[in-house]
Amino acid sequence: MPLLQVKNLCTYFKKDAGALSKLFGRGTKIVRAVDGVSFNIEEREIFGLVGESGCGKTTVGNSVLRLVEPTSGKIFFEGEDLLNMGDKELHKFRLKAQLISQNARSSLNPRMNVGEILSEPFEIHKLTNYEDEIEEKVRNLLKIVGLSPYDVNKYPHEFSGGEARRITVARALALHPKLVVADEPTSGLDVSIMAQVINLMVEMQDKFGLTYLWISHNLHIVRHIADRLAVMYLGKIVEMGSGEEIFQNPLHPYTQALFSSVPDVMSKKKEKIILEGEVPSPINPPLGCRFGPRCWRVNSLCKNKEPKLVEIENCHWVACHRCET
Repeated sequence: MPLLQVKNLCTYFKKDAGALSKLFGRGTKIVRAVDGVSFNIEEREIFGLVGESGCGKTTVGNSVLRLVEPTSGKIFFEGEDLLNMGDKELHKFRLKAQLISQNARSSLNPRMNVGEILSEPFEIHKLTNYEDEIEEKVRNLLKIVGLSPYDVNKYPHEFSGGEARRITVARALALHPKLVVADEPTSGLDVSIMAQVINLMVEMQDKFGLTYLWISHNLHIVRHIADRLAVMYLGKIVEMGSGEEIFQNPLHPYTQALFSSVPDVMSKKKEKIILEGEVPSPINPPLGCRFGPRCWRVNSLCKNKEPKLVEIENCHWVACHRCET
């Protein structure tokens, strides 16, 4: 049984139309941030989720952790239905699932020193009432992520970007979770620091048996670490399969265009694909295939019928009418 199962997940947000729109009778609009996403993640697997900014990948991660409430669908963790959990059950779930936020520095309270930040998880979940024991755990966490135990009294602004990221990793590991949602964990870091953080997180996976939902726009990193990969476009998964298979043989036109924009990310050298037009609004997505208005292979079927995510090859899933034929 997979550690995490997501079935037909939808997360919508209401957007106020504004005073002028209301004056002309236009009410609240619905933003379809995530619109029917399904995937499984096996235990100890790194599952990559990629796509352009605004495609809904961060909302998927937040929905999985119930940091935002999904509109519909099912989420199962270790076979238990997350969306039917009460406060007590959800509190226990948070012992097993943690988040590494996209912006490391803004996720750290500037008024708390590192010792206080890393002590919080133990205090919130009441794992121990002994201050000496908590202090020892905090110092061990700092050692694990390559920081000095003497950093406990420093504040977030005293650390570099890479060190701040290591603190967020330490905080995520504090409760020995099974699942970590890593949202752009290397965002804003230079290449050398980025490599250090990636190596640290892979090392932590091996050491603690972690499972990652790795959300990123950096295709080079995802290719390097992901066991399986899903590509999102406008709230939907358009292609999914093993990381190496998708990078060697991308089938969906959007995946091909996305990969062609990054030098040397594909095994086969191909010309850069320039997409025309803008990404449609998630408030009013197009009929049929959502990529249709920008696709060079679009036909009448694409414009009128939404493609389903189907298995085209062994464990290689694609949502494209042209790939089905």
